[in-house]
Amino acid sequence: MEMNASQTARHYGISRKTFHKWFNVFEEDNLYTLYLLENQSQAPHHTRQREITQLEKRRIIKLRKRWIRYGKIKLVKKYEQEYGETISSWKVQITIEKYKLYYHPIKTARISKKRAKSRKLGAKKKTIELISNLPNYKKTSGYIICLDTIVIHWFGLKRYIFNGIDKYGKVAYARMYKSKSSLNGKDFLDRLNYLLDGNVPRVEHDNGTEFEKYFKQACLELGIEQCYLRVRTPKDNPDCGRFNQTLQTEFINLGNFNSDPDEFN
Repeated sequence: MEMNASQTARHYGISRKTFHKWFNVFEEDNLYTLYLLENQSQAPHHTRQREITQLEKRRIIKLRKRWIRYGKIKLVKKYEQEYGETISSWKVQITIEKYKLYYHPIKTARISKKRAKSRKLGAKKKTIELISNLPNYKKTSGYIICLDTIVIHWFGLKRYIFNGIDKYGKVAYARMYKSKSSLNGKDFLDRLNYLLDGNVPRVEHDNGTEFEKYFKQACLELGIEQCYLRVRTPKDNPDCGRFNQTLQTEFINLGNFNSDPDEFN
């Protein structure tokens, strides 16, 4: 049965234009043309170019050098505030990558190489979920709040920063105290609960003393369930760990620290 171009294209799931292009190259008496058709590049002749102007590059470089620890999303906001124009985050990202605008270029290159190797090997990092015995576990905003405390040493003084972060919503809150007593832990929990309109169903934290006694009493009064992490296993609470790093590099290290809790808070 003979088939025309339209029927042939429809049968093989290709366009009529593609059929005619291949038909014009193929020669029945020349098998080399079949080899050319099978091995020709499938890449498009014209690809979309990255549309970023020199002015945008200069502005991004200026902002990145001023806020070297800020990520692309925050730099987008700074760009809008500084120049009154919007810019996409990928433009910021490619500029940072092209000019290697990193706080620790050598360290960043080493980490990138390690990540690329992991992807090549098909390795996947899995976060250990330690919320055992919780019915109907859901990865939704507001389901669980991760808590942690960090200590800041400042010219012989110690200051403690309590912080909490929504594991999936990523909203975070931090407050400084002069000690990490359970009474201060209770105060922090009360403030956090107030800020979230009482929507704190459960908290996840380590076995620190700040999460005992008065803190426990506050959890009972507010109907908040406590979930404990494993001992000496910081990887079980990566959300607070990453937030602590952001707090240190993007706030404290930029000259915003004050040993007076009232001023700092």
